[in-house]
Amino acid sequence: MTAVLKTPRKIIPIVSEPSQDEFVSLYEKQQKIYPRSISGYFNNWRWVMIWITQIVFYGVPWLQWGQRQAFLLDIDTHRFYIGGLVLYPQDLIYLVVILVISALALFLFTAVAGRLWCGFSCPQSVYTAIFLWIENKVEGDRATRIRLDSGKLGAKKIYKKTLKHAIWIAFSMWTGFTFLGYFAPIRDLSDNIMQLSLGPWESFWICFYGFATYGNAGFLREQVCKYMCPYARFQSAMFDKDTLIVAYDAERGEPRRGRSRKVEPKAEGLGDCIECSMCVQVCPVGIDIRDGLQYECISCGLCVDACDSIMDKMEYPRGLIRFSTQNGVSNHWSQHEIVQKILRPRVLIYTGILLALCIGFAVSLGMRTPFKVDVIRDRGVMSRLVPGGNIENVYRLQITNATELAQSYRISISGLEGLSIASNKEFMVDGASTRMVAVSLQIEDGTLKSGTHPIKFGIEALGTDQRVDEKSIFYMPR
Repeated sequence: MTAVLKTPRKIIPIVSEPSQDEFVSLYEKQQKIYPRSISGYFNNWRWVMIWITQIVFYGVPWLQWGQRQAFLLDIDTHRFYIGGLVLYPQDLIYLVVILVISALALFLFTAVAGRLWCGFSCPQSVYTAIFLWIENKVEGDRATRIRLDSGKLGAKKIYKKTLKHAIWIAFSMWTGFTFLGYFAPIRDLSDNIMQLSLGPWESFWICFYGFATYGNAGFLREQVCKYMCPYARFQSAMFDKDTLIVAYDAERGEPRRGRSRKVEPKAEGLGDCIECSMCVQVCPVGIDIRDGLQYECISCGLCVDACDSIMDKMEYPRGLIRFSTQNGVSNHWSQHEIVQKILRPRVLIYTGILLALCIGFAVSLGMRTPFKVDVIRDRGVMSRLVPGGNIENVYRLQITNATELAQSYRISISGLEGLSIASNKEFMVDGASTRMVAVSLQIEDGTLKSGTHPIKFGIEALGTDQRVDEKSIFYMPR
């Protein structure tokens, strides 16, 4: 193919070679991250939080409250047990309020301390750290793992990979079993597993949650934080320049270059950063904190530990990478000055709303009547004339006893003069049970005009001052 380029002076021929097909990938291949192990203050705290969260997660389902599991969201019986509290589907509002309180608490914590939740307590970060620890114990340190993955397939590689994945899968299945133990009695599940009589749905959910743990913590890892977690995307709406973040002090660290310990950085016009890349090697999401604040950063503090260890070796002051705020770094604030900025309008608003919700939730829960009543009219016969010249309406009262002890109840009726209860007025409901009771109401024929008339059932728990009133109607035929 020949093209010509015209100029005022002459014609220059441009000859191009025939092009060959070239494959261009529109997506960059995901490079595997090999986080380096590091010890230090924040890593120690991270493992403290990992131990606490895992002891709580794996231990709570085994706690007993009387003759039952202390914490159980029982799907089969539609009852939620939280300590001595028994909630029913009608109490869904309480679970919604708990979720709202949790979300607001996360917003408040994020506005003050950034993504510390992600780095120290988030299940994805916690299980990734556990899986990395297992990987490190089985396959070796960072350099050894890189060599193992890039080396040829052999007996040693097969053995280590098989052992690692076997431990991962076993741990994941245990996690799936524990997770299901929050929704079905865990002791029954354990017995069923030992007897090989686990049902299909129980098996499905144990495997589903187990392999979700295996995939997320073993393979996806930082990709969940980067691409799947919505929290990383909307955190900018909760951040400001006084939010605590992991920050690199560029003014102190730049220009950066490698050097020996004997070199005086100021004399050479250098910053304190020696370009060792340790902060990048230890980062579980593989970012370079020296590039500034990034949404991928989970504030785990491992880069702070790594940088401080290098500063100690170089005999430089610590804090080149540290937990601070954008205003704190740019204005050279002390820790005291940074703390003083915590009580700002955004934080006060979040705190006020959170306190109001918590107080309202506690008051509502404290005033909650421990039994519920639903009044259902008999739809077969709206009304009928019974021997004795009375008009009768039949109702069904569904009584739910939300306590765990048997309770006796008494029914009363009001709203119409002369209306009486022609059935049993007292009955008992077992603890944490529901009972349907038939109630017959009668009134003398001719005392009311035809049509519907409002009435009110009163149900009181005997031996207590608890009472529930429910409205209904009495139908008088023509």
